[in-house]
Amino acid sequence: MKSSTGKFWKQPAIYILLLVTGAGAAMLGDRLTVSQFRANSGDSGQRALEPKLQLPPNTKDRVSKVLPPASLSGDAANVNFIVAAVAKVGPAVVRIDASRRVKLRNGGLSPEDFFGIEPNSGGRGGVERGTGSGFVIGADGVILTNAHVVEGADTVSVTLKDGRSFQGRVLGADKVTDVAVVKIEANALPVVAIGNSDKLLSGEWAIAIGNPLGLDNSVTAGIISATGRSSTDVGVPDKRIGFIQTDAAINPGNSGGPLLNASGQVIGMNTAIIQGAQGLGFAIPIQAAQQVAKELISTGKVEHAYLGIEMATLNPEVKEQINSNANSSLRVTVDRGVAIVSVVPNSPAAAAGLRAGDVIQKINNQPIIQSEAVQDFVQNAKVGGLLQMEINRNGQIVNLSVKPGSLPVQKVG
Repeated sequence: MKSSTGKFWKQPAIYILLLVTGAGAAMLGDRLTVSQFRANSGDSGQRALEPKLQLPPNTKDRVSKVLPPASLSGDAANVNFIVAAVAKVGPAVVRIDASRRVKLRNGGLSPEDFFGIEPNSGGRGGVERGTGSGFVIGADGVILTNAHVVEGADTVSVTLKDGRSFQGRVLGADKVTDVAVVKIEANALPVVAIGNSDKLLSGEWAIAIGNPLGLDNSVTAGIISATGRSSTDVGVPDKRIGFIQTDAAINPGNSGGPLLNASGQVIGMNTAIIQGAQGLGFAIPIQAAQQVAKELISTGKVEHAYLGIEMATLNPEVKEQINSNANSSLRVTVDRGVAIVSVVPNSPAAAAGLRAGDVIQKINNQPIIQSEAVQDFVQNAKVGGLLQMEINRNGQIVNLSVKPGSLPVQKVG
């Protein structure tokens, strides 16, 4: 009986010991998994902890060489790719405060919209202050932002996420693309990693970081709604850019901040919203912004080619509208192509012999059916380049050589 009782208790004791050992190993394994995720902040940890929020394929961490991994606090089970992207890029996103002195007009400040006005008038003038965003693209203090954020500013102040503040100097601003470069005297700053905006697909993740309405380091997320939106579609016809559309919330103050992909790479610079609309935000593709920034850094300005024409894409309905307008002598005879509605006097188009009523059908032997295609040819030709145009003029084919000139633009700053 004694020996059987010992045997009876000995076997459960072994089971209990194995159970405790297994639980301890499981806890240790869990700690190692969380620790590795926090240390790496990479996609493998995200896949293990958030199977419902998987990153697209080929999204291996390529930002760690640019920004050191940031420590993530909170419940590791709540860490997803958005948290990881923000942790990597957040330190390189800055707040930009700009101010300018304006003259009083009819007892009040100028009605110009200075991206959020806080008037503080005194004497014969007042001060307009506004807040925007930007992101560091050079460790020596080179920052990318919107031109309208620093337009006309007398002083520009840049505040980093770590609280340090610097006086900024505008190296250049291009009103046509709404891109500006600001420089601060600092070294070894964290910089963003650049993605590829030329290969974006509708439905991809989009993450916006900025300072909307003065709320620093705010993060919103959504998807890429569309790419290649023309400036006319967006409602800013004076701009020359094919915008990225996103439903990630963008508000005043987000201007100049980065739009990220799921890997935490910058794919665009947030720039515009449509008043009264919801879920409609727009960003400048980062490849276009980079090209403009290079010219601004090297020369302080950007030259844009132009012809000096107002044009409209033809279809049967537009043709009917043009020909039935009793207040205009303008008439077209074809249904397809790009109609020249007016020609600016003394412009390159006027010098080449283009006239209102002409219909552009080919440029450099390439068929033309949309006005955006004409603009693309002009920009790619550069100032002083040469374009061979096939024109339909009252049913007759006319061939002309047109040399784009430099777009006259009012200086920003």
